[in-house]
Amino acid sequence: MKMDKKTSSRFYRKRRIAKKVRGAPECPRLSVFRSNKHIYVQLIDDQTKTTLATASTVDKELKSRGTVSSAKQVGALVAQRALAKGVQRVVFDRNGFRYHGQVKELASGAREAGLQF
Repeated sequence: MKMDKKTSSRFYRKRRIAKKVRGAPECPRLSVFRSNKHIYVQLIDDQTKTTLATASTVDKELKSRGTVSSAKQVGALVAQRALAKGVQRVVFDRNGFRYHGQVKELASGAREAGLQF
């Protein structure tokens, strides 16, 4: 697969992070993906390879574009769903994206709603 410099750099950062970040049943991985239009987040248990909760700007509750303010709402929504499942602590996986803008606001929205990183 042919990638431009920006995509290949994110791919290498993602692999470097993936070596260190693992999710467990008591402390799952909060994985973030940001596209040009939307932002998606999942709670993943890497031991059983299951997704515990998801949220995105495509959800019916939000139905908005991927902006900084909507990213904060997505963080709050995934935190609400995680707390409903009994998950309080998570490991944050920024997936190779810079901790800036939408990714940073998503994390702060999840923290304000009650998740602990």
